[in-house]
Amino acid sequence: MTGSSRHYVLAAGGTGGHLLPAFALASELERRGHHVALITDARGADIPGKPDFMPAHVIPAGRFGKNPLSWFKGLSAVMEGRRMALRLFESFQPSAVVGFGGYPSLPAILASTSADIPTVVHEQNAVLGRVNRLLAGRVQAIATAYPEVERLDHKHARKVELVGNPVRAGVLSLRDEPFPAFSEDGLLRVLVTGGSQGARVLSEVVPDGLAMLPPALRQRLQVTQQCRPEDLAAVRERYRNHEIPAELATYFEDMADRLADAHLFIGRAGASTIAELTAVGRPAILVPLPIATDDHQTANARELAKAGGARMIRQERFTAKELAKQIMALAENPAGLANAAHAAWNCGRPRAVEDLADLVESFGGADMMDVIRVGGNNARGATQGHPAGQGAAREVTE
Repeated sequence: MTGSSRHYVLAAGGTGGHLLPAFALASELERRGHHVALITDARGADIPGKPDFMPAHVIPAGRFGKNPLSWFKGLSAVMEGRRMALRLFESFQPSAVVGFGGYPSLPAILASTSADIPTVVHEQNAVLGRVNRLLAGRVQAIATAYPEVERLDHKHARKVELVGNPVRAGVLSLRDEPFPAFSEDGLLRVLVTGGSQGARVLSEVVPDGLAMLPPALRQRLQVTQQCRPEDLAAVRERYRNHEIPAELATYFEDMADRLADAHLFIGRAGASTIAELTAVGRPAILVPLPIATDDHQTANARELAKAGGARMIRQERFTAKELAKQIMALAENPAGLANAAHAAWNCGRPRAVEDLADLVESFGGADMMDVIRVGGNNARGATQGHPAGQGAAREVTE
């Protein structure tokens, strides 16, 4: 607690990956007695979970596609958004602005840096996003979620502070709970998700992969799987034919409870997913989304895979046979899953929201030079990432 109330503006793109960390930081700053406002786009203003105390300001956010003819329209939207952000800053007078990536953060940070307002960006992924990459030279600090971040220019290393990705309080509360008991004759509870809309490849591969497990293990399975609405009937039929009990839905409101009960997670490698798996300590088989920008999900999975908390399978190699092989490698004995769970737990950064709030609070003090504390406090800082494909992760290649 700083002893005085300040104002902070958070700017984030309109997806859960950008907004959930922003919501977590907003709640922590409000708990410390500060006032917080949000800048986002129309999608972001409607995403569930926004704290009631935080007003949302919707501004234009231009996009720049491959067609150069669209760039003028995109630039016009960015400049209009910048003007709107400057008007907000004049009335709200923020001590600092925090960007969480995505196009809506671009005009807000262009405004804050032009107005000499201290500015921080937070990067959720293991690859510096396009907007954060563009703005890295203009901001005072770059908060990262991984110790190695690709596309992070070495000349910005002194600005970097490793904080992690904030996770939901309901998930973080499970960190000190023991890994669910798993014995040679007990249930093996498997949780399968593919993001907010599910993933068709998981619906097609996972039921058949589980069916290829040895009968003694297959008969102990208890599956919970998130599917797309149009895939539900077909996936239900697959499990019925394999005689594997499975609970299927397009959305589970009690996902934290499902994660608490799970022995094994199968799904994508989004930043929020990795943060929650490592916060709780759950072994995983990760299938990075191949079309993710800059292949950032593969980069996200590397630290956890290298530590032994996950197996990573690229989607082109994600077959029923390969999945069954990797499940057996993790679950052939009770100690195997428990060891992987502990490795995942060790990768967690449970103080992410507190460390990010501490960094943000270091801006806007009596002496503006106090904001440059990260330059001499890089013991926990991230390093410039290795080129994609050269990590030492335990990626499945056989």
